[in-house]
Amino acid sequence: QLQLVESGGDLVQPGGSLRLSCAASGFTSDYYVIGWFRQAPGKEREGVGCIKNISGRISYVDSMKGRFTISRDNAKNLVYLEMNSLKPEDTAVYFCAAYNDRYSGTCSRRVTEYEYWGQGTQVSVSA
Repeated sequence: QLQLVESGGDLVQPGGSLRLSCAASGFTSDYYVIGWFRQAPGKEREGVGCIKNISGRISYVDSMKGRFTISRDNAKNLVYLEMNSLKPEDTAVYFCAAYNDRYSGTCSRRVTEYEYWGQGTQVSVSA
């Protein structure tokens, strides 16, 4: 059974950094995508970026470029989201999600593409 577990959420001061982890397990092939999303109170869930496992290709939502970095540790089956220069408006529950994709060359940043979701981890940015 495919499982995603996020960790690393915390309360940080504005300007601080945080690294979130997504532990992924249960995939039946290497053709899958892991995406990072966030949902602030009262707002819709939005994409941050994604990584296609078979190629390692990473794609970011334009508004997330520069301060957010996705990386992975294949040996540990972990995907990371590094967040720098955090702002109060980055406060949200952050999710990792996954879907299977054998044919696309890139990964999707749309919520509706993702079939499997973790439970989320809270990131709060406040002085």
